[in-house]
Amino acid sequence: MSDEDEMFYAPHDRLEGLLQRGRGLGAVRALQDPAAAAPFVYDGIRRDWRWDGIDERSLYLARLVRDLELSPTPVVEQLAGDEDACLRSARVLELLALSGSAEARDGLRDHIREGEHWAGVLESVADRWPADWWEDLGEVARARIGGRAEPPWPREPWIRFGIGTRDFPARPRRGLEDHSDEELLALLADARGSDRAKADALRELAGRPAREELIPLVPLFGASVGGRPLAPLCRAVERLGVRAVPAARGWAADDREWLAELGADVLADHGEAEALPYLVRRLADQWEVRAWCGPGLTARRLARFGPAAASAVPVLRRYWLRNPHSCERPDYLEALAAVDPSGLDYAHTESLWDCEQTARTLGIAHAPDVPEVRERLAALCEDPMEEPEVRAAAAQRAQGFQVQAV
Repeated sequence: MSDEDEMFYAPHDRLEGLLQRGRGLGAVRALQDPAAAAPFVYDGIRRDWRWDGIDERSLYLARLVRDLELSPTPVVEQLAGDEDACLRSARVLELLALSGSAEARDGLRDHIREGEHWAGVLESVADRWPADWWEDLGEVARARIGGRAEPPWPREPWIRFGIGTRDFPARPRRGLEDHSDEELLALLADARGSDRAKADALRELAGRPAREELIPLVPLFGASVGGRPLAPLCRAVERLGVRAVPAARGWAADDREWLAELGADVLADHGEAEALPYLVRRLADQWEVRAWCGPGLTARRLARFGPAAASAVPVLRRYWLRNPHSCERPDYLEALAAVDPSGLDYAHTESLWDCEQTARTLGIAHAPDVPEVRERLAALCEDPMEEPEVRAAAAQRAQGFQVQAV
């Protein structure tokens, strides 16, 4: 990677940094100064600023291209890049086409006919567009599919086109499916068993109805190397639910760090008061090292304690403002609403422009009844690019405003 392409997030309160993070405030500021925002919008399509692959950006960026009246041409040209860049631009163009851009629609169809990454683009548009926008490309697909190294997965458009697909691989067997619960518990209790054998037994047991007999065995499941629990343990304990709480109080006081953390997590998951100081401290520690993945879970656990978790509010606010991992942003907002809802009207209003569907839904539910919010709800109701669930929620909230006004 060249120095020019090395990626560093801009400050969270600058337009560039806001757009990189998918913040609603970034979209609002961009609308106020389209010329200043345009390079950052195109950069957000050219380079993937998502912290994680599950973060959402396509709709956010497509809406900016449309609302700022930017040309789709640079996005169409990006289809000729590597596969990741091609598919990233394709998802933006799909949405622009739904909003009426003929250039976006034609650019994608041309790439399917002649472009290098045509198959991925065709799968993507088949997932998003009406069938009559792409089903006439069947002959093109049948002519080009022979150049692929292996058949595609069984999905649209290949099924509709009658193109042979590969079989899903069989689920690997661990040899324990036929073991009874009692046999699995015996394997777990055997001090001579290997970490791998115990992990396999735990994984199998975790997929079945929870057995309380697992609880006294939990302290035995530290990996022999690395000082961590065996990988499937957390899921297996989670399935035990509140039944694990009494034992978890002892685990939380254990000298083994992994067991103490597991115990504290169980207590936190069930709102047990002794977990609160641990959670507040964990969130502060996560902020200290700028951990962007994971604090959302801590925030969800803190939310269960309501106003008692007030000491965590400053860190929750910092995470909401600055975290580039946008899919966790709604977790911080929900936690703030549960712990200290004062002053959140602005945050809920901004969320109506957020990149994350969950954030927009929160904004729709909780933004105050003011003209700006009513105008935004009306826009979301009518936006052909917006997710159906968000359009429906916006329509329902807008209707509620009308009923109140009568």
